[in-house]
Amino acid sequence: MNVKTKIRAVAWMTTSIVMTVGWSTGHTAERQASSVTGGAEGLKVANLHTAYADGTYTATGQYGSAPSFITVTVTLHAGIITSAEVKTHATNPTSLDYQRRFAAAVPAAIIGKPIEQVKVDRLAGSSGTPEGFNAALAQIKQQAGHT
Repeated sequence: MNVKTKIRAVAWMTTSIVMTVGWSTGHTAERQASSVTGGAEGLKVANLHTAYADGTYTATGQYGSAPSFITVTVTLHAGIITSAEVKTHATNPTSLDYQRRFAAAVPAAIIGKPIEQVKVDRLAGSSGTPEGFNAALAQIKQQAGHT
């Protein structure tokens, strides 16, 4: 069994255990999730402790000198982003194009990652929109109860 296959097997088992334990939505007690990484040196399973409440959160992030903004909605489970959506608000055609491309690229970049580790840089050619996204994500962390 190669390293990738082992990682997938451990990730599947971890997911199965998490699903079997069944943390309740909205429960604010500290939770534990597992992050699986691997390489030539072997598998590493790290415990991630979170104080984020499960649920769906929405915030608006502003960016730029001529204020632009986007609305970000993410769903969290055990501190892991399980879904993400970015709503665009630009009226300028060029800005709207950048926001739309950014919004389409965000889910693939962040779903499955611990919210604590997510910080988006230039994505889909957009250099300003990530600033608004990260501002909204900071608000979401506060909403979800991270102290």
